[in-house]
Amino acid sequence: MPLTTVSNGRTYDWSYAVGRGAAIGTGFNYPQTMCLGNDGDVFVANRGNENNFGQRVNRIKLSGPGEEELLSEFFMNGEADGRSAWPFGVAVDSKHNVYVSDEWRNTISVFRTNGEFLRKWGTTGSGDGELQRPAGLACDKDDNLIVVDSGNNRVQTFSPEGKFRSKFGKAGSGDGEFNQPWGITVDSSGDIYVADWKNHRIQKFSHDGAFLMKIGEYGTVAAPKDAFAVTYLGPYVSSTLPEEFAKAGLLNHPTDVAVDTDGDIYVADWGNHRISIFDRHGRPLTNLFGDAQVMSKWGQQSIDANPDMMKALRRVRNLEPQWRFCFPTAVEFNPKTDEIIVADSQRNRLQIYRKVRDYVDFQANL
Repeated sequence: MPLTTVSNGRTYDWSYAVGRGAAIGTGFNYPQTMCLGNDGDVFVANRGNENNFGQRVNRIKLSGPGEEELLSEFFMNGEADGRSAWPFGVAVDSKHNVYVSDEWRNTISVFRTNGEFLRKWGTTGSGDGELQRPAGLACDKDDNLIVVDSGNNRVQTFSPEGKFRSKFGKAGSGDGEFNQPWGITVDSSGDIYVADWKNHRIQKFSHDGAFLMKIGEYGTVAAPKDAFAVTYLGPYVSSTLPEEFAKAGLLNHPTDVAVDTDGDIYVADWGNHRISIFDRHGRPLTNLFGDAQVMSKWGQQSIDANPDMMKALRRVRNLEPQWRFCFPTAVEFNPKTDEIIVADSQRNRLQIYRKVRDYVDFQANL
């Protein structure tokens, strides 16, 4: 598959990858969610594993291929204030405060961008302002924190200090209902998009929680002839992947959503190992499957320092599975650079694409 994807007047150029598997320092350990800071930095919440290994938030500066830099890391595993059990969502407000949810402890912790702990709040339960497995986070234009309260199948809004503001949603599969929701984003108009994980769709709401639109329906990627599986769960990838096998609009446990400045919608289609792209009306456009044919800087450093790793890499007959996404969990759009940033969870890296703005006439004809 090419490094450039073209669809409906849009062009997506693969740019570079960042990361490697690491419990600390320059790398990631099962990145779960991420968000953009006010300076264009990327904050990545690492899930780690059940041995209390690798949980943390990285603050990464992305400046182009080979120019990434680790700026800080915090919210490591532990019992004290500023420590975590299961990090999940991360968001940054206009005052540079960083909010991180802890799915196990049902709390929200607040930090400065350098990792200095400020405060935390959160009570376990299902009442107003109480939390059960808080997942994705986003800040609105007034710096209220919007929390995907996944275990309670709803979305709640809080003041920066943790005071309950409002809520919407309940368990179910109807419009405005949820089944273990995950990621969230807020667009430039203040509308809210939620990845409704077990309902296999994205739902869009107004700022006050009124249902506006749903995007996607359940479906899995089929296996074309001569294909191989990225993992034992799929998806099946072929170098000549026909469009019917890569059909957009079908989602399999979507985990996150992002919206660009043109209103195009990017979905981390977790179970189908891809990023599915929709226009602002929810019409499917295309998919990105991962194109990391160039090793990340930090990944190359690991190989250069380990001769056995280099020998093992040379023995691999087909490197294509390494290029592709494997359970991508998060997606962000940087409006300053037109970059689509994907958290490629099982590969412990980010893959970055750039959207080329060459479809003004196409947009005008919608």
